[in-house]
Amino acid sequence: MSRSLRRGALAATAIVFSITALSACAAGNDAQTLGVKPDNAAVTVDDVKIQNALVITQPHEGVKGPAVVSATVFNNGSTPQTLDAITLPGTSATVKLTAAAGAAGPITVPPLGSVVIGGAGNATAVIENGTEAARKGDVQEVVFKLSKTGDVGLGAFVVPATSYFEEFGPSIVPAPPGATPTATASAEGEHGEGEGEHGAEPSGEATTAGH
Repeated sequence: MSRSLRRGALAATAIVFSITALSACAAGNDAQTLGVKPDNAAVTVDDVKIQNALVITQPHEGVKGPAVVSATVFNNGSTPQTLDAITLPGTSATVKLTAAAGAAGPITVPPLGSVVIGGAGNATAVIENGTEAARKGDVQEVVFKLSKTGDVGLGAFVVPATSYFEEFGPSIVPAPPGATPTATASAEGEHGEGEGEHGAEPSGEATTAGH
């Protein structure tokens, strides 16, 4: 193959790759055909980067209970910083911070390190009056107040604690309205005991099934 023909083939290949890339971008971050999750909120200010910021609410509609802020906070500086508070402007919601060790109060972000907020064994940021957070599907402004960088704000998606968000959601999840499984189970237990007192002989099969 001549040198000119090889150059033409390479140029055609480059054009094909470019069109493919542009088509993928045009499909959007949440296109079902791509099979990827939407990008979560992220922002960088000075030495601090915050990514995957979310407000995670109760999994069931109409349930009153705490919500949480989940995020990863990076400190690219050479000295530690503390996350002193998280606020949700435009709401009366208050956020309680707890370090991974279980101590309430500021969360230390080590130099050249990061802190995960949300999930088992990690630091937590609980919105105690969670119903004050934005509705599911909205974007809620969240401000992270750091000791040296100051206020770092961004818009966080509001999602329910379901699917892959469940493990990062609120640890306290009240039962949905109208759900009374405990009362029903108690009533059945008392009824069963009454039958035993009236001479109903318990069967070995029932005992085995209970295990």
